[in-house]
Amino acid sequence: MKKILFAVAISVLCSCNFETRKISSEEVLEQESRTLNWKEVDEYPAFEDCQNFTNLSEAKNCFARQVSTTIYSHLASQQPVVTKSIDDTLFIYLEIDKTGKPQVESIEVDTTVTNQLPDIKNWIRQSIDSLPKIYPASKRGIPVSTVFKMPVVVKAE
Repeated sequence: MKKILFAVAISVLCSCNFETRKISSEEVLEQESRTLNWKEVDEYPAFEDCQNFTNLSEAKNCFARQVSTTIYSHLASQQPVVTKSIDDTLFIYLEIDKTGKPQVESIEVDTTVTNQLPDIKNWIRQSIDSLPKIYPASKRGIPVSTVFKMPVVVKAE
């Protein structure tokens, strides 16, 4: 009698109940989408010179530096003439689409700057159009569009 009771007790203690259910690909995608941070990218947009940076912040700085250099050199080549001194900052909202094409979404500029430099928005758009080839940002290896808010300091005397 004791042998049977012992065998029954072991089978009751060792029995496990695993509940499984099949998850559809849509559910997996939905769960994955909730955990991903869509406001950050794995790789920033890059110019040819910036592609060797593996650190995300270095790559971002290289990209921003090259865009800034292009904008400032284009603005300087216009040789603007002003009647009053200007010391202001304007903001460019620059989109790099998933094919790497740059486009100015908008430009926030004070009226004191546009009164002195009425063509400044056109000059900025022309400078963005003159950027070299851009490799788009990516998230999980997939090219994605990104938007940057870039300050441009305008000083003229």
